[in-house]
Amino acid sequence: MPVLYVVRHGQASFGADDYDVLSPTGHTQAEAVGRALAAQGVKPDAWIMGDMRRHRETMEGILKGMGVEGVTPEIHAGLNEYDFGALLSAKLKAAGQDEKPPLDRRNYFRTLKDVVQEWHRDEIPDPYETYGAFRDRVEDARRVCMREGVETVLAVSSGGAIGQMIARALDAPPITQVKLQLQMKNCAVNRFVYSARNMYLHGFNETPHIDASNEADMLTYS
Repeated sequence: MPVLYVVRHGQASFGADDYDVLSPTGHTQAEAVGRALAAQGVKPDAWIMGDMRRHRETMEGILKGMGVEGVTPEIHAGLNEYDFGALLSAKLKAAGQDEKPPLDRRNYFRTLKDVVQEWHRDEIPDPYETYGAFRDRVEDARRVCMREGVETVLAVSSGGAIGQMIARALDAPPITQVKLQLQMKNCAVNRFVYSARNMYLHGFNETPHIDASNEADMLTYS
């Protein structure tokens, strides 16, 4: 059966003015996962990514690590992450608060989980994007990735979108999307096998580029 590999982007710049930039560790992760996939014998005949900078930089690292040249990946915005900052701002605006409170790393992810669950239930007034619209665009991207005529597809996306794609494959409730997202490691590999009628999750959150010798430096979540 055809195989779709969906790789989460490498470590971005959490806490910086522009999150959408890979950190030095993120660049290292991307090249390392490319080498690991090549060592496994993975030879994609289609390459697809979201249109965020961290997706592009991760794909460039993967291609370099795999020793592949001359590839121009397809771009599908359905693989993009949702904008948590915009969701939080919409929630606070509805509550009469103009400024977002400062959040440390632990409280950031706790708040993300709570806000996203409200988003799932359509409880945030005037969000920049409804959960239904997000779900539909991710599903459209999945269909493009799993189209006929290709046998091995490699896509680069973000944790929330990948979590949604997996939840769809498992016929799981919306809460599963954010639970999977919060487990997703940087440059984790997720695998699906599929046919014209069905798709199956075949691997989740795999890190073939990490072992005991480099885990302290290479294992990151944000």
